[in-house]
Amino acid sequence: MSLLVSFLDAQLIIGGVPILWREIIGNVFGLAAAIGGMRRVVWAWPVGIVGNLTLLTVFLGGVFHTPQDVDLYGQAGRQVMFLAVGLYGWWRWSRDRRISAALPGQAGVEAVAVHPHWATGRQRAGLVAGMIVGTLVFGWIFSELGSWGPWADAWIFTGSILATYGMARGWTEFWLLWIGVDIVGVPLLLKAGYYPSAALYLVYGAFVIWGFVVWWRVDLAERAGESSPGERSQQVAVG
Repeated sequence: MSLLVSFLDAQLIIGGVPILWREIIGNVFGLAAAIGGMRRVVWAWPVGIVGNLTLLTVFLGGVFHTPQDVDLYGQAGRQVMFLAVGLYGWWRWSRDRRISAALPGQAGVEAVAVHPHWATGRQRAGLVAGMIVGTLVFGWIFSELGSWGPWADAWIFTGSILATYGMARGWTEFWLLWIGVDIVGVPLLLKAGYYPSAALYLVYGAFVIWGFVVWWRVDLAERAGESSPGERSQQVAVG
């Protein structure tokens, strides 16, 4: 128990501002999961789940009496939703990887967990509708709960869930959803005093653009049949 309490209370002072180590650690796990997602490897999901559990305690600042002492229910709630969607993504990528490995001609070739592709028109319409409805519904809920910055938090919450679901389905558009989340997330987290998370959102902003290009290139190559499965895996591994 003492080790858990020490971990929850551990802080780093930067420029006179107390920063929780668990906020830094949780975001590092999140970045590692994003890198794994770009490379289409199954371990991205369990790594992300560890980060979600850690950040859940961070964004309930009022509950855990952290230096920020601000409850962002949307940020905390999305960690819970990430756990559910993460378990689904972990199962789906594991299943698809086994199916890919069992295909003829795959002997000696490292199987990837997902093949990037664009969503259909109906699926894209569903994402747009989900983004609008989710932001309105959760914005109202967060306002009633007294969450700090409820409407921006609702946008981030909804976009994060849809992006994670899109990643599990292998839709290339999920990277674009993350860009929309980052644009709103950076100013919200800066105002709330969650500086490591805000800084990581800036890193994510550049990273998701890179990830989008990588998945787009892989999708084009696979559809055109320009490279073998082994060459595609190597292409993604090197970015």
